[in-house]
Amino acid sequence: MAELQKTEIAPGLVFDVLVDGAAGAPLVLLLHGFAESFHTWQSQLAALAAAGYHAVAPSQRGYSPGARPATTEPANYQMDRLVDDAMHLAAAYGDADRRFHLVGHDWGASIAWDIAHRYPKRLASLTVLSRPHPNAFNRALALPDGDQARRSSHHKAFLEPDAGPRLLADNARWLRERLAKSGVPAAAIERHISVLGNAPAMEAALTWYRSRGAIREPIGIIGVPVLSVWGDADDTVGRAAAEGTGEFVSGPYRFEVLPGVGHFAADQAPDRVNELLLAHLADHPA
Repeated sequence: MAELQKTEIAPGLVFDVLVDGAAGAPLVLLLHGFAESFHTWQSQLAALAAAGYHAVAPSQRGYSPGARPATTEPANYQMDRLVDDAMHLAAAYGDADRRFHLVGHDWGASIAWDIAHRYPKRLASLTVLSRPHPNAFNRALALPDGDQARRSSHHKAFLEPDAGPRLLADNARWLRERLAKSGVPAAAIERHISVLGNAPAMEAALTWYRSRGAIREPIGIIGVPVLSVWGDADDTVGRAAAEGTGEFVSGPYRFEVLPGVGHFAADQAPDRVNELLLAHLADHPA
């Protein structure tokens, strides 16, 4: 069973981290997205530990109360900081001379793509859920059919100053309905609410969007082995962006479609995600 640990990577940055598996085993770092929490990886943590991996899922910057810089300065939550956090946590739990496996969902996958671009020699594999390569995403956003632009319209709403109170109003109704509509089980929703359903955490999470703006910065071609998992019922990522990702990967690439699965695949289809993830890691050992 996963253990909750607290890990300090710098003064004022103490992360809550779920850890399972033996220290010294091949490291798998799992990065959550929005609107969820590190609890999204509960099933994967157990499966990875049982398969002989050291699985580590941090509650990321702003989600962890001990790693929550001031939200009045968006630069505290810019991509460089989020990438640095992940790399420091990988160093804290892994071996500097050994590659590790990286897994990300949604925003966590955006960070993971960036790490794969900046530090390809540090990764044995990359697994991304519900998040295309940024270049494929940007291209889809610009298509004349407007499909991806409609799917991503909520991102601009997250930039508004009153977004946090609106999302948490009426006992976090928006958050609860968003997760339930995507097939997230009730128990998992409560776990996510326990982390994100308060004003300080929500403001920090939204500052990720405010720091980045509405458009993702383009990155280069990714050479590490990539598994991309997309549910065809994902209301935020359309087929054009999902299928276009392969054009921006030069290394081994596998694209898996989960029929009827929405945006939160790890919560909605944990067994299938585990099966795909374990096979990908086995094919590309650290």
